[in-house]
Amino acid sequence: MSIKNTSRLRRAKKTRMNIKSQETPRLSVYRSSKHFYAQVFDSLGTTVIASASTAEKDMDKQANNVAGAEAVGKKVAERAIENGVKKVVFDRSGYKYHGRIKALADSARQAGLEF
Repeated sequence: MSIKNTSRLRRAKKTRMNIKSQETPRLSVYRSSKHFYAQVFDSLGTTVIASASTAEKDMDKQANNVAGAEAVGKKVAERAIENGVKKVVFDRSGYKYHGRIKALADSARQAGLEF
């Protein structure tokens, strides 16, 4: 594993320990080289409540860019609200809060999720 990815995972582990103490569902994101993924977990991180990604067949934005991240944020927010989750904690998985990560968070807020 690269040093960059190891550092990201270390940062993610530290923030997830703080998120677990809040006992609120968390919205976690992951960026791969081709796709963008988002999942809403319960407070313990054992059950997936809602998920969305650019790899889904019904997604019109099939790219790992800002437009794709916005579409994923909107879709995961809609699915979470359908399952009764209105308030979440944002887990950026060690990524910097800009670009695609920020676009996903903003579109999820606009779709009705509260961070």
